[in-house]
Amino acid sequence: MSGWQALPDDLPPEVRHFVEQLRQLKDRTGLSLVALGARTAYSKSSWHRYLNATQPPPRQAVAALCRIAGLGTTDAERFGVRWELAVQAWPRPAPPARAAEGGKGADERYEDDPTLPWWDEPPKERASGMNPLLLAAGLLLVLVLLLGLAGAVASG
Repeated sequence: MSGWQALPDDLPPEVRHFVEQLRQLKDRTGLSLVALGARTAYSKSSWHRYLNATQPPPRQAVAALCRIAGLGTTDAERFGVRWELAVQAWPRPAPPARAAEGGKGADERYEDDPTLPWWDEPPKERASGMNPLLLAAGLLLVLVLLLGLAGAVASG
């Protein structure tokens, strides 16, 4: 694969295979990283990180590349399986040292990582037991019902 920087030697085989396949798929499109970024929801620098194995791509990025490359459903599903295997084997960064105050613990280190599979995310704890989205939906429903009732009364 000329033009690509060498992948790290200590990369797990699942990750190496996935990134090599992803690179071939990107090359197949004939697009530059800038053009690929313009045609997907991911920037040129994000694609650079994904294609050089410094960060796992989100599943949606892989799906977008498969779509742009014109892969059929079966081949796109195969890429999805390769992605799952690679993300499970992807090397994790060392946990950050916990600061005296306000530092992140081991359970919080991947909290903001959008590429982390949902099954690896630590459960989030709430200060209150109330889900704000559910509360807003309930209030919106009550408002719609009240408006409907007022409209029915006004129209006789």
